[in-house]
Amino acid sequence: MQPADATPPDAPKLTLFERAEAFVSNLSTRNTFWNRVCSLIWLPYAFHSGITMTSNGNSHGAILPFRRFNKNWYNAMAGAALLGNTEIAGGNYVFKTCGGDYTVVCKHLNYRFLRPCLGPAEYIMTPLEDIDELVASGKEFNIAIRMDVVQVLMPVGKKKSEIKVESPDQKPAKPKRVGRCTATFHVTPKAHHKAKRLRKTTAK
Repeated sequence: MQPADATPPDAPKLTLFERAEAFVSNLSTRNTFWNRVCSLIWLPYAFHSGITMTSNGNSHGAILPFRRFNKNWYNAMAGAALLGNTEIAGGNYVFKTCGGDYTVVCKHLNYRFLRPCLGPAEYIMTPLEDIDELVASGKEFNIAIRMDVVQVLMPVGKKKSEIKVESPDQKPAKPKRVGRCTATFHVTPKAHHKAKRLRKTTAK
């Protein structure tokens, strides 16, 4: 999906800083490598937690690894890590869908803890509105994302077909849902921010 051009035809020419910012923003959505590099500089919590985005074309999600940084005293996934990374996972999904010409801010987040997480966690995204249609409008909007947080019971990156079972009737264990979250994000074209600043400057 190609994001709508949020810049009107008569918009002022971008400054060198704005062009550089747009380049870095688009670079961060290109692939996992550049997303990790940009996170190291501008989003260190996401870098250290190790969260990565996943997509198979139809569904989108994120994987939070079961590493020491994310664990608590009881050797389970810390609640703060599960909660904090919902904003990162949902925000990254919205930002990647909208593109680098938009800013994304979390307005509201509601998380429900269901059971302890004793392995890697996967965030499964479900937008509650048509995000492509909202982006195509070129206007600022709110978008609600529902995230089912499940414990991954198979090695991350390993396909189900590669998992050995003892008998034909035995199936791999289903991931356990450990939490559910609904997050609302406010999305604004960067051109709107610049137009607002110009109006304030002109008013003075």
